[in-house]
Amino acid sequence: MGAQPHAQGDTAIVRLAMVNVPDDVVRPLLGDFTAQTGKRAEIVYTGNDPFTVGREGKADLIISHYGHEGVELFVTYGYGLWPHAVFANQIALLGPPGDPAHVRGLTDAAEAMKRIAATRSRFLANDSDGQRYIEDILWAKAGSPSRGDWYVNHHTQGPQAAREASEEGAYLLWGVPPFMRLKPQAQLKLEPLVTADPIFQRIMVAMVVSAKKVPGVNESGADAFQKFLLAPATQARIAAFRYPGLNQQVWWPAARIGRGNKFTGAPSPPGTR
Repeated sequence: MGAQPHAQGDTAIVRLAMVNVPDDVVRPLLGDFTAQTGKRAEIVYTGNDPFTVGREGKADLIISHYGHEGVELFVTYGYGLWPHAVFANQIALLGPPGDPAHVRGLTDAAEAMKRIAATRSRFLANDSDGQRYIEDILWAKAGSPSRGDWYVNHHTQGPQAAREASEEGAYLLWGVPPFMRLKPQAQLKLEPLVTADPIFQRIMVAMVVSAKKVPGVNESGADAFQKFLLAPATQARIAAFRYPGLNQQVWWPAARIGRGNKFTGAPSPPGTR
């Protein structure tokens, strides 16, 4: 999705540039932001590099995973103000509906890995840095079971890995949002079987584009949208979000990880800080 430069004087519009994951949960919030503030927010870009859009002055607020390689440079070079955690999405252990390793509903993903290894159920590696890192942590926590011929790495990742896992009846680690988008299109024979382990959560942050570094951006509007995301009522809506056909929480409020109510201006009850 492309992004356009800000029209002169059009300070009521807040332009959001995001990685392609949070569109599902952010888009339903736009109307509430307008109702509460009188300002209008638009998603002008979703993709792998929202930071270039911000540097070019075509976005006012950037939302990405905290671990995205672009965050550090964007902030340290002065293009973005300090990042604030706003929510977390997550990956899941996906698997065939028959669940041969009997992992469905487990809250400990390492225990799920133990069962997959013990039953020699097929597991397909999602060959991306983030997924492999989590896999390695879980494997170590599971006692580093030996990987036999039931463990497969085709050196594919994302949608291609998901299609292969579906065809082969294999377990796979992958993000819930892209899986839920791809499943009906590709008719994937996979289900999110393990979702509740906190290690699966991936923190996402919002960064206001600095008007000092990028003249003409709507810094005040971006600040207002960031505060809107951090507000308790918005955080509650994020927690309540559900994908059709998946009655499990896979988006998590994360504002408290940062400055919490100190940032939003909401008072703290005595003795709670």
